Amino acid sequence: MTRFSCWILALGLVACTPSADTVDAVSPAAETDDVFVYTAIPDRDARQLEARFSAVTAELEAALGVPVRYVPVTSYAAAVTAFLNDEVQLAWFGGLSGVQARLRQDGARAIAQGTEDPEYHSLIIAHHSTGLPPGETLTDALRGRTFTFGDKGSTSGRLMPEYFLREHFGEAPGQIFSRVGYSGDHTRTLQLVQSGAYELGVLGYTTWDSEVARGTVDADKVSVIWRSPGYPDYQWTIRGDADARYGDGFTARVQQALLNMTDPDLLARFPRSGFIPARNEDYAPIEATARAVGIIEDGAPR
Repeated sequence: MTRFSCWILALGLVACTPSADTVDAVSPAAETDDVFVYTAIPDRDARQLEARFSAVTAELEAALGVPVRYVPVTSYAAAVTAFLNDEVQLAWFGGLSGVQARLRQDGARAIAQGTEDPEYHSLIIAHHSTGLPPGETLTDALRGRTFTFGDKGSTSGRLMPEYFLREHFGEAPGQIFSRVGYSGDHTRTLQLVQSGAYELGVLGYTTWDSEVARGTVDADKVSVIWRSPGYPDYQWTIRGDADARYGDGFTARVQQALLNMTDPDLLARFPRSGFIPARNEDYAPIEATARAVGIIEDGAPR
């Protein structure tokens, strides 16, 4: 059991329900019942996402024998809305957005996750003007700084970092930092901190590793100063009515197609070393944490 799971059990928290934020729906919707449409949370810039999912589309079409189309969305909340409105039947969600979608769509299932996703990590990064050194714990040296999260619906860019900050300081982020922002995605967080627009920021570790590999990180301007404990994060979630729409056994075929994605170039675009099965139950700690920090309100239906 991870340290994070132990904290959740100690708090005695229970499963929670999704946010009711209203967002713009994805467009266009599926044109026929034969087209299998999917989307993903916009955790990177649009060019990286297009390269990633054009490869996924080709893999799914070859395995499933039906037309497959990827449609982008402009926010994490829009991805959830598109899923709930049946504008997409499959989505690459973060931990929180997946929980929100599954709790509001009867029978929706998490079916696959990256090999690394059961033990995901957030990183706090700092502009070098702060003079902050790396450390294993959060410290009072963070107080009074400017700080940016990613998207408000991001697990690694908002939910879990906020949980760890509250757990350590006993205060909300607005009380810890002089200014709190929301960049919208992980790559934008890196850009804002590297430019000095914010002194501190938080992002998922796979984005950091990917940007280091791409050569976009200037080590003279920005560095990692803290790594979070592990927690469950990204996953593929499919609607509960997929078999009724595309035929018996279709969900199992989609799951197997995702697990069979082993092309090194495709995996490097996520980046993941592979995909493994996932279950809804794997994300119970994320539900509990969202309730604990008030992202999912008490009293909302389960």
